[in-house]
Amino acid sequence: MLFERPAPGHLATLVEVCFRRGGLAGRQARPGEFRELVSSASLVSAGTVSATRDAPHPRWFIGTGKVEELAAAIAETGSTVAIFDHELTPAQQRNLETRLECRVMTRTELILHIFADRARTREGQLQVALAQLAHAQTRLVRGWAHLDRQSGVGGAGGQGAGGRVGAGAARGVGETQLELDQRMIAARIRQVRERLASVQRHRAQSRRRRNKARVPTVALAGYTNAGKSTLFNALTGGGAEAADRLFATLDPTLRRLAGADAEVVVADTVGFIRDLPHTLVEAFKATLEEVAEADLVLHVIDAAAPDVDDSRAVVQRTLAEIGAGDVPAIEVWNKMDLLADPPPPSPNAVAVSALTGAGIDALKAAVLKNLGLDLVATRLQLPPTAGKLRPWLHEHGRVVDETVAADGSMTVDVRLSPAQLRRWRAMAGAAGCLPSPGRAVTAPA
Repeated sequence: MLFERPAPGHLATLVEVCFRRGGLAGRQARPGEFRELVSSASLVSAGTVSATRDAPHPRWFIGTGKVEELAAAIAETGSTVAIFDHELTPAQQRNLETRLECRVMTRTELILHIFADRARTREGQLQVALAQLAHAQTRLVRGWAHLDRQSGVGGAGGQGAGGRVGAGAARGVGETQLELDQRMIAARIRQVRERLASVQRHRAQSRRRRNKARVPTVALAGYTNAGKSTLFNALTGGGAEAADRLFATLDPTLRRLAGADAEVVVADTVGFIRDLPHTLVEAFKATLEEVAEADLVLHVIDAAAPDVDDSRAVVQRTLAEIGAGDVPAIEVWNKMDLLADPPPPSPNAVAVSALTGAGIDALKAAVLKNLGLDLVATRLQLPPTAGKLRPWLHEHGRVVDETVAADGSMTVDVRLSPAQLRRWRAMAGAAGCLPSPGRAVTAPA
């Protein structure tokens, strides 16, 4: 990449700025989140410089006095990098690096650093590469003194450093290094996008197969570190990595819902965060389509978070941004074991502890009910004249047992959803196919 990633264990001085008004007001990080990001990047916080401003300084982002304070802090702690929990313009970043004589990272670059370290699958690596390239494309001039050098020789027959032959095309003063780098990045972006498009087509084929087989998909979405992967393992019995750190899971994982009569696929996806860089949202669209195309979204909420309402709103905005705002959703209030006085359950919300397993069965029942798959055990008597209904029961229900009498009548123990049972009643009522007197039918009439 055009910017190097600092090695694990390097000391970093953090910079947090609180804006009193303007477009940046009210967009400050949740308590401790910035330091969690730094820790997740395997960097060590050597201290924090805080500032309060009305608007960013056009040259330094922070004031001139704070720049001197930051320089002193970096010299005292021996930090090799200064990290801003904000976005800087390329000029601001270049000016700060010149004055501080160390690497300066923005919030976006910090998150990209984490993503690059966590991506394991080929798809995840391509998505991170695309996000890095898109970000670097806007910052080619940052601290690159060589970019104003000319790399070509004018006149026919001249060949520049970029390897282009100038025969038949006078190039004047030649092509700058900046133009060469821009072309190189643009070509690489096209290449990565083509590879990701292939992944996207493969995902679409898998999704079409599931839809054809009428296998619904439930996608987990939530703020990073809300416990999605732990919940995913509790629902599926899968072995997804679950760690108490931000962005522990990047690559999407699909597993079957465990212990359910109906087949349901559960998808674990990347966590959201405040001010998720747009380049990441764009790069991860192929993955996030699992959320947008899902039949149901489980919005996992960290009930013990100090600013639970803010993180909840961040996820809702991000879901709308990726086209999943209208997908039916259940709010899953996780980590209830950390609360001494859990709040009462609210409509369309389920309280669970993915770590202890409390509430998981209730959540599974809510998922199946929402999908219309909450099956009811029923014993049906089919007369000999109703033989055509038997294949329908096998196709749409879960046949547990069936017995055929000498006269051709059948007794079928089957599990059907309430909607399927109502439909069967409408189809079979005229044929006299009634539940046996010994087994009550609890589905709505």
